[in-house]
Amino acid sequence: MKRTVAHEEEHRDLTGGAQRAAVFGISDGLVTNVSLILGFAGAHPAGSLVRLAGVAGMVAGAFSMAAGEYVSMQAQRELFERELAVERRALAEEPELERAELIGIYRSKGIDEELASELASVMMRNPELALETHAREELGVDPSAIGSPWRASAISLVTFAFGALLPLLPWFFIAGNAAIVWSIVIGVIASLAVGAMLGHFTGRSRWFSALRQLGVAALAASVTYGVGRAVGSSGG
Repeated sequence: MKRTVAHEEEHRDLTGGAQRAAVFGISDGLVTNVSLILGFAGAHPAGSLVRLAGVAGMVAGAFSMAAGEYVSMQAQRELFERELAVERRALAEEPELERAELIGIYRSKGIDEELASELASVMMRNPELALETHAREELGVDPSAIGSPWRASAISLVTFAFGALLPLLPWFFIAGNAAIVWSIVIGVIASLAVGAMLGHFTGRSRWFSALRQLGVAALAASVTYGVGRAVGSSGG
């Protein structure tokens, strides 16, 4: 007796930009601010100055990240909408030419001419389906899955601020070497967590992604800490 194995596929929505904005927001916030904090701490200033630098970095970085995400996605959205408008007009004014284009696309995929012609005819009967098909096949765009710039921008702002806040937390309570050590500990743990999360999203090894994220953060923080120490020493 044969056993039937249920086959289930679960795909994540990668088109809207929300997951990308969230992961990169936390990652950028963490790497940016742990580097900034350790860079300032390397010069051995007062704890209040390190705290001020960290808060300024968190606020400025979060709004910069949000603005950049909005502008990027809005420009991409406007480009897609422009191309879709051109395609919509072509479908209305030259349907036979568009049908011939579809046949050519299907033929290039190895479908025989008769079936390609039949498929193209079916698609062209419904204007919205025809537009979606042409957008997918010619432009590589799904008209229903163009992400929201405002949503991606808000996610970037919040997640960057969250990632930037983590290494800054010790400086609200302690200062000096103890605060530096705690910032490093929190940065290590958070980097591993962010890397593992990225590995989960991409389906890659979580350990590899976690260690890669830690390596990137450690390199950036080490360089800025060294620069801070050098500048602090030279300043007398």
